[in-house]
Amino acid sequence: MLDRLDPIPISDAVAPAEAAALFGAFFPARHVLLAVSGGADSTALLVLAAEWAGEDGARLSVATVDHALRAEADREIAGVAALSARLGLSHARLPAPVASASRIEERARDLRYAALAAHARAIGADAIATAHTLDDQAETVLMRLAAGSGPSGLAGMRGETFRDGVRHVRPLLGVAKRRLVATLEARGIAWFEDAMNVDGRFARARLRAARDALAREGLTAARLGVLAGRMARADAALETATDDAARLLLGQDAAGWTIAPGAAALPDEIRLRLLGRALALVGGGRIRLERLERLARRIARDPEGAATLAGARVAWADGAATVRPAPPRRDGGAKTSPGL
Repeated sequence: MLDRLDPIPISDAVAPAEAAALFGAFFPARHVLLAVSGGADSTALLVLAAEWAGEDGARLSVATVDHALRAEADREIAGVAALSARLGLSHARLPAPVASASRIEERARDLRYAALAAHARAIGADAIATAHTLDDQAETVLMRLAAGSGPSGLAGMRGETFRDGVRHVRPLLGVAKRRLVATLEARGIAWFEDAMNVDGRFARARLRAARDALAREGLTAARLGVLAGRMARADAALETATDDAARLLLGQDAAGWTIAPGAAALPDEIRLRLLGRALALVGGGRIRLERLERLARRIARDPEGAATLAGARVAWADGAATVRPAPPRRDGGAKTSPGL
């Protein structure tokens, strides 16, 4: 368990009524797969969900993804399995080794979600629940701010998304980590500490180390969570406006998509999103915002031209733009035009 100089009051624990509201809001699903690593957050998710399901009648399953990164993983996974059994829940260990030594966090995350989604489909679960907290949301917003993200990125993690065809919910996204720790302490339940959470090689760990200094300047987790909510609200409005524009100005043909000349009269942000949507429909790859912005500026500046980005070739003239699949490179990769 954590060694702390400032014990967290038991009164901070998540009460049963609050837990019921948190889970009830997200779980019309009747079979939920809980992703549990053995850390404080996911252990609290397991305990609170089990208490809620006992009252609500929902079916729960538990899974732990093993990335084969740490020697302690065997003991931690065994601990999760034991706690799951105590709570009357089935547990599965999902191997998903990270082969690369670079971008470990990103690669592990992608492998983790893929493994969880595959297991959810295999057992017939309607949703996957993860234990992301308000603290995680704050770290995500800061990381995306540092990366130069726009409104969509600064909206942080969503409470509900779909990934690999499976519903993914985060019922604890508005709950501070300290309250989950208090919840476990109130019940006398232990958890494991992952040394990678304080490993300065990783961006999230460095942000955690700076948490107190940031809070003194007003960048508390609560305020960053409010910012994420406001940006999500703005992003939803912008997406609705883009939907309206797409119905009027984005057309499909046998070769790809065409953006009609009327797009030039749209507000910059909507025009940018419309272009990004067409590129995603054709290329399907991730598009860095700054590259999309550079392409949009080029289209607005030059009466005609062509460029390749994210697996798609964009050609524009007379106010209209066509978006087609780009010819493959010899090495099989996706070409990007110089300057983008």
